[in-house]
Amino acid sequence: MSLIEQLNNALPQTQCTRCGYPDCQRYAQAIALGEAVINQCPPGGTEGVERLAALTGKPALPLNPDNGFEGPRTIAIIDEAWCIGCTLCIAVCPTDAIVGTNKRMHTVVEPYCTGCELCIPACPVDCISLEPIDIHLSGWASWPQEMADIARQRYDVRTARLKREATEHDERMQAQAVEKLADLPAHTKGAEHAPEADRKRAIIEAALAKAKARQPSKA
Repeated sequence: MSLIEQLNNALPQTQCTRCGYPDCQRYAQAIALGEAVINQCPPGGTEGVERLAALTGKPALPLNPDNGFEGPRTIAIIDEAWCIGCTLCIAVCPTDAIVGTNKRMHTVVEPYCTGCELCIPACPVDCISLEPIDIHLSGWASWPQEMADIARQRYDVRTARLKREATEHDERMQAQAVEKLADLPAHTKGAEHAPEADRKRAIIEAALAKAKARQPSKA
């Protein structure tokens, strides 16, 4: 197992970004490459720093206050009376712990919430609050390994789904562009070589080039 994987396994998988990186995996990679210090994960707390120190051989440090402080595990609570169903919180939840549909009341599935706080700034009506599970427990004491494993699995599934949806969207857009390019006169009032047709052709071809550049290599 690589050092990056070992470091990632030692992180709480809250995916809160408080370490300064997009997710736990990227933070683990930065530590392994010497680009980040081992004391940047508030959810892991003191024990989390000690875990990372043991893996890297570096001395344990106090948590960096710039990244936050160790505290009890929290979960998000939605005031359903004020929820407007905008889905913005759903879009940012790293573990798909918020369920609901557009213009319908949302709710939090408690076992899947990591307390990452990302939904708080996303809510336009401030109807989400954080409630501690147990004020006497913090860091890994309040967040058992089995919950970290579940959070990581759900994050990985969500990441794969979003990537697949983005690819499918690009493919649909590319197919539509190819169709328009093949029948350009129909979209330019029959003017095959008019300036308007040339302008639209250039736009479509540029869009196709961008879509192809975003596609993963099949080599």
